[in-house]
Amino acid sequence: MGFIGLYARVLGRLGPEKGLAAALVLANVALAVAQFAEPMLFGRIIDQLTKAMSPGDTLQWSGIGPWLAAWAAFGIFSIVAGVTVALHSDRLAHRRRVVEMAAYFDHVLHLPMSFHASAHTGRLLKIMIEGASGMFGVWLSFFREHFAALVSLGVLLPATLIVNWRLGGILLILVVVLGVLMNVVLRKTEVMQSAADVYSNDVAERVSDVLGNMPAIQSFARADEETSALTRMIDRMLNAQMPVLTWWALASVATRSSSTLALVSILVTGVWLLMQNLTTVGQIVAFMSLAQMLVGRLEQTVGFANYMLSQSPRIRMFFDVMDTRPDVGDAPGAVAVGRLAGSVRFEDVSFAYDKAREALSDVSFDAPAGCTIALVGATGSGKSTTLNLLHRVFDPTEGRITVDGLDIRSMTLESLRENIGVVFQEPFIFARSIEENLRIGKPDATTAEMERALEAAQAIDFVRRAPKGLQAVIGERGRNLSGGERQRLSIARALLKDPPIMVLDEATSALDAKTERQVQAAVDAAMRGRTTFVIAHRLATIRNADRILVFDQGRIIESGSFDELVAEGGAFAALARAQFMAGADPAHA
Repeated sequence: MGFIGLYARVLGRLGPEKGLAAALVLANVALAVAQFAEPMLFGRIIDQLTKAMSPGDTLQWSGIGPWLAAWAAFGIFSIVAGVTVALHSDRLAHRRRVVEMAAYFDHVLHLPMSFHASAHTGRLLKIMIEGASGMFGVWLSFFREHFAALVSLGVLLPATLIVNWRLGGILLILVVVLGVLMNVVLRKTEVMQSAADVYSNDVAERVSDVLGNMPAIQSFARADEETSALTRMIDRMLNAQMPVLTWWALASVATRSSSTLALVSILVTGVWLLMQNLTTVGQIVAFMSLAQMLVGRLEQTVGFANYMLSQSPRIRMFFDVMDTRPDVGDAPGAVAVGRLAGSVRFEDVSFAYDKAREALSDVSFDAPAGCTIALVGATGSGKSTTLNLLHRVFDPTEGRITVDGLDIRSMTLESLRENIGVVFQEPFIFARSIEENLRIGKPDATTAEMERALEAAQAIDFVRRAPKGLQAVIGERGRNLSGGERQRLSIARALLKDPPIMVLDEATSALDAKTERQVQAAVDAAMRGRTTFVIAHRLATIRNADRILVFDQGRIIESGSFDELVAEGGAFAALARAQFMAGADPAHA
């Protein structure tokens, strides 16, 4: 997207504010006309005063009064219109900035995990803030000054040729020369600014990464090394930015120098024309005032172009994220299902992250409502991918998945996920109160419901010990809690949701042996009456699973109960023997 296209797209995102935007545009036209009329009327007043100095002429209010009144009226109108335009422009720009931030936030939340896996959170946050702020500056500058400058330079400047084409020609040549210079500077610096902004994003990403891993930084005494690394990155950013600043400094000097050049040229040319009776003193004064005004408009335009150049990479990145379309979404005609029974079926499901890497191949199995299915296999064998397909983190490349006989792609994404509770291997805890973390599972939960969920997850004791109980605020990523406490809280959150389908991805891996036994008993009780999928590496935790699926390289190579698979003496039996004590019988462990 080029400079002009990007500018147009930002202006096109005014949404419901388009009516106010149109009014501001008209107000800017009127303001530009008034500011153009002021020096022209002042010139006529000067001519009236000059004429009165001639022998036999006297100054009459009837002659000069209307010109004075018109000049004063346009001056007052310019002040009132300028304040009104500035006030409403500020309000419009502020409103649209927060709307764009909210729209970006909502859009990012609906992007798939495949996007978030490759996007750094610090970079996404920086893009949101800087992109919305960049657009704020565009809207504010456009309505407060830039559009009026465009009207002055593009429409009113050529009109000066009608008043006096010689003096108007000087102004026109000046503007054309500066316009060409600005175009050269834009072309020279656009690519350089994009490169500088890449370094700026790298700095933000590095800072976010370091601050998010402070325990590792301090325990490995990496503070000085990280500071040095950041300093080097900042140096690279500055080295990339300096040539851009140099070019725009030259453009600014040229623009400011043009003010003096314009005034001298008009004065000298005007004096010569006056000697030839080709102009008047009033016209000379008027054109000198016009020159100052137009040079001021040029400076505004150059300043805005400089601003736009510095912000364009950030705004482009904002639009790049906004233009990213989710891989998974509601199909046309998707229906919102109520509470499902939880009967799950995979029918010849295959999935590939890319054409060269197939993650699943022809996976088929049935999970009747209320049963427990365990998924076992080496890391990367396809277990997590299988369950990610169930709650539509991705969609299958081939085959289909049904719940209660309905293809999950025929359901709205929200209603499908309302029927599935997930406890991740890594608990995702927010820097909010315990109550707010629980309500993510069920926003309208009562205190009694939350306490029951906490009791089931063996988490009620540490919550009651907290200074403010449910209102206790947890630090970023739950750092105020131990690993086991974080995991138990995430289990309570899933239990509070009370879904018909539960997914447990190594849910007890962060717990000590005693707590693991407690939570396992609670989870076993919570499994009753719901379809449960368990990813487990510790086979003792799936001893009572109704069915175990053994994965290898994206395929199910064995399927059966714990005892059946041990008796077969295959891959599962070998895995079981490796985990239990030497000489013990896995079937009776």
